[in-house]
Amino acid sequence: MSIFGDFAAHWQVYLSMPVIAAVIGYLTKRAAIEMMFRPMRFVGIKEPWLGWQGVVPRHSERMIRISADLLTRRLVDPDEIFRRLDSDRLAKEIEGPLLVAVDEITRDVMARYQSGLWDLLPPFARDLIVKQVQASSPLLVKRIMAEIQEHIGEVLDIRQVAVDALTRDKVLLVGLTRDISRPEMAFIARCGVYFGLFLGLIQTVVWAVTKNPLVLPLFGALIGWFTDWLAIKLVFFPRRPRRIGPITLHGVFQRRRDEVAKQYAAIVAREVMTVPNLLDAVLRGPRADRLLGMIRRAVEETIDEQAAAVRPVIAVAVGTKAFGELKRAAADRAVRYLPDTILHAKDYATAALDIRDTIATRMRRLTRIEYEGLLRPAFRQDEWKLIAVGAVIGALIGELQVLLLLH
Repeated sequence: MSIFGDFAAHWQVYLSMPVIAAVIGYLTKRAAIEMMFRPMRFVGIKEPWLGWQGVVPRHSERMIRISADLLTRRLVDPDEIFRRLDSDRLAKEIEGPLLVAVDEITRDVMARYQSGLWDLLPPFARDLIVKQVQASSPLLVKRIMAEIQEHIGEVLDIRQVAVDALTRDKVLLVGLTRDISRPEMAFIARCGVYFGLFLGLIQTVVWAVTKNPLVLPLFGALIGWFTDWLAIKLVFFPRRPRRIGPITLHGVFQRRRDEVAKQYAAIVAREVMTVPNLLDAVLRGPRADRLLGMIRRAVEETIDEQAAAVRPVIAVAVGTKAFGELKRAAADRAVRYLPDTILHAKDYATAALDIRDTIATRMRRLTRIEYEGLLRPAFRQDEWKLIAVGAVIGALIGELQVLLLLH
């Protein structure tokens, strides 16, 4: 029977082949996409290594290092962003909780270290002392802010802020990668359909000529392998627009630079470089001792200035040694109150630091290779495995197709 006669007799079979090839292309792409992000933990037998863990979760430590390096070297300059904070505005933002904190600190420290003298004072005199200390609190805020802004590089390891935030929650890293690559993932799935359909037409012709049962699993493997490989390449390459006849080729991820910059910056500002995270790193991070020393010094200097007019009286009534202990106790208590007090200015600090727009603007200045580094590491390490899985799935579906056609 001729090829045309066979086609007329079994047209349903021939028409189904490119459709099934398109399905193979789509399914292998969906499998590759899901294997990028799932499962979060290894599933299988580790010895020997039989199983799978999502590519992004599996290589999270390396991706975290890459993201943190990019953020700190090219996108966020601590000196620049912290100088945007205005100490007068900050003092005004935290005025209410600051006055309450000063009131509590003053009364507690005086009652603890100078209980005899404090008990002898009438209530109005105690209130007067408290108000005097409260009046100096804006000066204290300025001093502390000046110390932080002057020595921010010494007291804040901003790379560690990024590493800690991303390490603390792997779901955050996976979500960050998945969110900025969502259009690319959709593009890969669509490519599977188009490329699969095209190769399926070739497969149909080969089948019509040879009738060889090996054609279907071989083409299934080829479709799975080639469409995975080509789709991943087209996500990133070419890096610059390249015109080939009427068609302009440009890597999908490279083409979306402005959109990705906004999205990435918004996620980092909302989840990673937040005011609470930065504050926690400054006050509790590996360099916190330096800042705490600066704050104690600023508190003690402020107390000295306020007490300058009555220093002879203090020397007699309190004693130089006791006065020194009182200053240190006040400084330590101020450090303890500082985190909760400053967090009342979170909205102002977030707007002033302007981390989101800063990152978005600087991302647009990255080289094409640096920009590609946001997403490319998620694919590069296990790219061959994703492609191989696509080939295996394609071959299995092709073999299933043989069984259905011949039996």
